[in-house]
Amino acid sequence: MTPQPNPQAGATVKAKDRAHVFHSWSAQELIDPLAIAGAEGSYFWDYDGNRYLDFTSGLVYTNIGYQHPKVVATIQAQAATMTTFAPAFAIEARSEAARLIAERTPGDLDKIFFTNGGADAVEHAVRMARLHTGRPKVLAAYRSYHGGTQQAVNLTGDPRRWPSDTGTAGVVHFWAPFLYRSRFHAETEEQECARALEHLETTITFEGPSTIAAIILETVPGTAGIMVPPPGYLAGVRELCDKYGIVFVLDEVMAGFGRTGTWFAADLFDVVPDLMTFAKGVNSGYVPLGGVAISPAIAETFARRPYPGGLTYSGHPLACAAAVATINVMAEEGVVTNAAALGASLIEPALRQLAERHPSVGEVRGTGMFWALELVKNKETREPLVPYNASGEANTPMLAFGAAARANGLWPFINMNRTHVVPPCNITETEAKEGLAALDAALSVADEHTL
Repeated sequence: MTPQPNPQAGATVKAKDRAHVFHSWSAQELIDPLAIAGAEGSYFWDYDGNRYLDFTSGLVYTNIGYQHPKVVATIQAQAATMTTFAPAFAIEARSEAARLIAERTPGDLDKIFFTNGGADAVEHAVRMARLHTGRPKVLAAYRSYHGGTQQAVNLTGDPRRWPSDTGTAGVVHFWAPFLYRSRFHAETEEQECARALEHLETTITFEGPSTIAAIILETVPGTAGIMVPPPGYLAGVRELCDKYGIVFVLDEVMAGFGRTGTWFAADLFDVVPDLMTFAKGVNSGYVPLGGVAISPAIAETFARRPYPGGLTYSGHPLACAAAVATINVMAEEGVVTNAAALGASLIEPALRQLAERHPSVGEVRGTGMFWALELVKNKETREPLVPYNASGEANTPMLAFGAAARANGLWPFINMNRTHVVPPCNITETEAKEGLAALDAALSVADEHTL
């Protein structure tokens, strides 16, 4: 679709937003939200007629892009048949969505509890683990993000946790592997894996295994920087959980449904958790939906004992119908295969070439359609381009990089010292090349701030 400029309409939308909308994670008077007129496929556009290639996939959820006609038609048909119904009943859209998800989850995670999104999926996974084990504590990694609700944000291992962290949520943080900025003085992936597992077991030992209900990890940490775990790490965590009777929870809210070139990132590591959270890509974000995939052992805990939790909109018909359509589209159109193939043949080689060409790129890491560039001032010392959790003037280099990307028609996902490359999983080769060229141009601006 060709964007048609309508600045007056855009000004009206912007004025209403500024008067009444309270935005998340923001100082309200310091933001300037772009007014969006429309979106289709891998692109969106503003009221001035500027079109942007979306390398954020919304917030890493439009895995099949915007406005896929088959999903839109399914939502319309479901609305004409049944717009909503209480969660205590069996309805077709909910049952079929659960079946399709269970077919794709690893191992025997065949029971699906539906939530409205990823954060409340994490909340319920933690509740299930605590009730199943009778233990209070949960271990979570630094450099992680699990959501913005009270329990989920306390599990989160980045600065967004700090203002809400009371220190009473029963959460203990530990270091997960990240070789580029190793906390274990490792020089190889093998060392990083072994030392990270040793650190985790030491943490378990000193916290008291009998007090720990669960360990929760993003299978591939997303917002924190797309740090693909080294071979053997997740399998090692699985072994520690089995050894100490701890529930293993994998958070696949961002990494699931094709993002890593597999249906779930757990498939890359041949590991099966006890609980797995999902959201975002399950229906490309067209209608809010999340959930928890549950193992037989934990499901059995609540076979004759009521599970003390639920949501008014659990398994909402419109959301579940969108999930059914999305999963079917992904299967029919080879979206997961495309993410894996294009990621390996085009995205990864191109990003590695950018790293060779630009002094601001310290490391490239990722898989499928899930990549990050670590931006640095100095490749030798690995000094970050901006300080950790930088704001204001200290964040100028990243702001300049973002502005350059947008000026070249690319909407980037920027977090601290990283830019993420997370386009729709069904992006075309032509669109990917366009985005990579725009990224190349924007990195030249970041280069100006290197030493």
